Amino acid sequence: MAYPTVVKVREEAALEARTWREVAYHWMTTTNHKEIGILYIVFSFTFFVLAGLLAMFIRAELATPGPTILDESRYAQFFSTHGTSMIFLFIIPVFVGFANYFVPPLIGAKDMAFPRINALGFWMLLPAAAMIWIGQADVGWTGYAPLTNRIYTPGSGVDLWLAGLIMVGTSSILGGVNFLVTIFKLRRPGLTFWKMPLFVWAMMATSVMVVMATPVLAGALTLAFLDRNIGTCFFLTTGACAAHSPGNPGDPILWQHLFWFYSHPAVYIMVLPAMGVVNEVIPKMVRKPLYGYKAMALALFGIALIGFLVWVHHMFTTGLSLTARAPFMFATMAVAIPTGVKIFNWLATIWRGSINFRTPLLFAVGFIALFTIGGITGVYQASIPVDYKLQESYWVVAHLHYVLFGGSVMGLFAAAYFWFPTITGRMYNERLGQIHFLATLVGMNLTFFPMHFIGLSGMLRRTFDYTNEIAFWPELGPLNLLSSIGAFLLGASQLIFFYNVIVSRYKGKPAPADPWA
Repeated sequence: MAYPTVVKVREEAALEARTWREVAYHWMTTTNHKEIGILYIVFSFTFFVLAGLLAMFIRAELATPGPTILDESRYAQFFSTHGTSMIFLFIIPVFVGFANYFVPPLIGAKDMAFPRINALGFWMLLPAAAMIWIGQADVGWTGYAPLTNRIYTPGSGVDLWLAGLIMVGTSSILGGVNFLVTIFKLRRPGLTFWKMPLFVWAMMATSVMVVMATPVLAGALTLAFLDRNIGTCFFLTTGACAAHSPGNPGDPILWQHLFWFYSHPAVYIMVLPAMGVVNEVIPKMVRKPLYGYKAMALALFGIALIGFLVWVHHMFTTGLSLTARAPFMFATMAVAIPTGVKIFNWLATIWRGSINFRTPLLFAVGFIALFTIGGITGVYQASIPVDYKLQESYWVVAHLHYVLFGGSVMGLFAAAYFWFPTITGRMYNERLGQIHFLATLVGMNLTFFPMHFIGLSGMLRRTFDYTNEIAFWPELGPLNLLSSIGAFLLGASQLIFFYNVIVSRYKGKPAPADPWA
């Protein structure tokens, strides 16, 4: 597969001649897909740092029993903003950034189909992020009803959170439509679907999910906003709603159906682009064609399809009938089939290849290993009886982070190192990249693997103080301390990445035409 030609260092002399106002005006008004991609990437990594700092506060609070550095209200705010930012302001938009930069050249297009809408989608994220962070809502990233209602959470924080997420969703929908039109209409002559790079396949499947699922979330957020501000009764069952409509009050379970109809596909919205990156990295780094190209492309859409059929597995403990729950249990188990196809095909590609253990391949292999662990723990939760034990426990926190950090973020770092020479025209420091991988791998497992046992002990997610739990499982305190130590190692390891990227951008060796030859 042909990659875009490695660009040389930007016209640094011309840029230096501009005033800072001219440079700012240029970036604020650009419609160039590569520059918008860079804006997305810089924006996303900014919130990766900010949300990561909130995670440090959370783990510092949980390192020892009892309240320490945060009170319960501030802990809930940090918890909610951390989760919301990592998902909606980091993982989803960062892959939009890489896709903006690479999808058009990979299909032979000069730009995205709608360049101005492309720019609008990015600039909507800035006020959205400001509202989310100013609001500091304390309803978790899931915003379960009726907690979002004004009766339980007065003030403007939740209103700002809801409005910010509606703007993020609108931005995602604009981007999804733009990618689909670009891929369907602007491919160069002769580039059929079965000849497209698999990263493009991944973004096409992701965009289909975005366009189909995000409007449901936007609708649910709008209904919750109306419940708070004009007295509708979509999700509230008490207070004025009970008085207004005693026979037909709102239903908080409706929120869960609408939210999870989006939010489980959202897991694959965050993972499929990382899978697309791994599909590009492994063949290049092992010098072999990807094993089973068509099977890998179809598996991407298989995961996307089944992703829309499993949302109720988040609701097994809500009292739904067994008749309603059983099909979702089987569908949840079935998603392992296309995922397994991809894992075995990646391993078959690596098998007997001429392996070049550079940093992108290390992170790609790390993605396979850690995402497999996350997938296996998810299959456990697919069983209804087992889910009764695990639901809302720290086991779920461990599972989610093995999928999203072990999967999405490891895939993201593979993309960052793999395409760094293409974007900047310079090479990064390979030794620092390898140290970053090792520190991230150790820190990630040290942080999240103990959470499986913390969850099995009965400690619930969003727990602020676990003093009482120690009475029936004394190991809970040491495991939380171990997890917190791992979190600080994980956070510190990212400083290596940022140092490597920033220094290499200006002082790295010029990249050859094919940096991975």
